[in-house]
Amino acid sequence: MADILIIGAGGVGRVVAHKCAQQKDVFDNITLASRTKSKCDQIASEVKEKTGRTIATAAVDADKVPELVALIRRVKPFMLINVALPYQDLTIMDACLETGVHYLDTANYEPLDEAKFEYSWQWAYQERFKNAGLMALLGSGFDPGVTSVFTMWLKKHKLKTIRQLDILDCNGGDHGQAFATNFNPEINIREVTAPARHWENGEFVETPAMAKKVEFDFEAVGKKNMYMMYHEELESLAKFNPELERARFWMTFGDEYIKHLTVLQNVGMTRIDPVKYQGKEIIPLQFLAAVLPKPETLGETTKGNTNIGVIATGEALDGSGEKTFYINNICSHEAAYEETGNQAVSYTTGVPAMIGSAMMVQGTWEGDGVFNMEQMDPDPFMDMLNDHGLPWQVKELDGPVDF
Repeated sequence: MADILIIGAGGVGRVVAHKCAQQKDVFDNITLASRTKSKCDQIASEVKEKTGRTIATAAVDADKVPELVALIRRVKPFMLINVALPYQDLTIMDACLETGVHYLDTANYEPLDEAKFEYSWQWAYQERFKNAGLMALLGSGFDPGVTSVFTMWLKKHKLKTIRQLDILDCNGGDHGQAFATNFNPEINIREVTAPARHWENGEFVETPAMAKKVEFDFEAVGKKNMYMMYHEELESLAKFNPELERARFWMTFGDEYIKHLTVLQNVGMTRIDPVKYQGKEIIPLQFLAAVLPKPETLGETTKGNTNIGVIATGEALDGSGEKTFYINNICSHEAAYEETGNQAVSYTTGVPAMIGSAMMVQGTWEGDGVFNMEQMDPDPFMDMLNDHGLPWQVKELDGPVDF
């Protein structure tokens, strides 16, 4: 057992708190901290009601290393689970290095003033964590996270090599709102409006945002339009699977979402550069995020399922030639809300964060330095997915995808 510190009290933070509290034999004292302590207190109250466990709460500004360091030294955790904003990854990693605490996150760092998703900033911490005898595990969410573990499980058990890879992320839920995002609005819109990139023949190929659309029939959801876009696990998957000829990421969006987003882009509300308003500088996208419904408030009204998985084609391990496998998870919004008070998008990110942390606390995954999910043994993680609310299935397809 070990003490842990969770930074971030949004929808994912709520799920992580609930799921960690459920694992009484893994996590001992749990502290939840955020800029707004009242949000932590509310979650702590919910956790107490659901699990009977008391978790401590604290206020901290994750942009400020000294505040983080003071909190970590007071709490003295074995590790820190970072489910705050991606802009804060580096300050939190700096604080972990200064205090000698292991680190885990669910999304890679990106600069506040540029929509640029890549691991280079965090990979640069490799020697510092290695020399400190600390482990930093990057991207232990669903995508990134579980999608990489799915891929490496297929490579361990089904495929000798992977030639083509497609990650399919479908949210088939309906939250009843005219326009809302199912995770942090600022991060969601930055991802969607950024140019698409996919890996092909040893390099990333860039195309306009939302330019490539394909209809796909998702189990437990139905037919949905999915759009090719860039997601950070493509970078780590290409690094740790050098034989990949092509890797792509797809996410579904409804027509109403696309219509509203197009209007917002056209009127400048998705800009991330500052503009003057009544003598003050504001970031239009940050203002938009402030007026949109908070993702953590959507759980009660969201109905339906998510279906997220990986389709991989490559040389079969058994020597039978080229094979294609589809491995995926289907998660119910209603079931996620009943268990943790959150919709399935937060749930599918928070559960893997808990599992990755359990891997580290129990010594199942260990090492000194900065690690991606692809570098870890997928089997124990996959077992815990089945046991803790994210069961998966795998099936062989007739052949490679035709899109």
